[in-house]
Amino acid sequence: MIEAFAKENLHGRLRRDREALLWKLDGLSEYDARRPLTATGTNLLGLVKHVATVEARYFGEVFGRPSPEPLPPWQDADGSDQWAAEDETREQIVAFYRRTWEHSDATIDELPLDAPGHVPWWPEPHAHTNLFAVLVHVLGESIRHAGHADILRETLDGRTGLRPEHERPIDAEARAAHCAKLEQTARSAAAAEA
Repeated sequence: MIEAFAKENLHGRLRRDREALLWKLDGLSEYDARRPLTATGTNLLGLVKHVATVEARYFGEVFGRPSPEPLPPWQDADGSDQWAAEDETREQIVAFYRRTWEHSDATIDELPLDAPGHVPWWPEPHAHTNLFAVLVHVLGESIRHAGHADILRETLDGRTGLRPEHERPIDAEARAAHCAKLEQTARSAAAAEA
């Protein structure tokens, strides 16, 4: 009973965070979806492509159920899964992510949590693992990158939230007042430290 409960809850959270990550692309221009927003080039569409690739590998290769999506060998990973090439459309990347969900969901649904897996890119003795550990790992990756997407989207146009139904209208005055208060608090703390 606890296995079914654990699997259902972890899988449900993964599904929710997948949708949240995709929602961060809604209404953005091609430029804003792709442009680098950090010093390392992190961008929203690249986050989606990266998380799709992570899921495809972990719920595919690790359990001997290779993804039907063409992926270069993991040894050849070069970071190109973290940004969209000119010839890749947003629709293609989102469709890749959704097809990956189907494959991942089938792996999660069909295997027990203690199903053995092997992650060749993890160091020994951790490379030999099970579905539970991989599900927790991928959920952590998804949550981490959805958090990155939250901040990137807020930077672009101020939109925040987990889902459209939780989004509130932007009150620019209230936000500016809040940021001014935080700035003053930071300056006060710095002055006290000096």
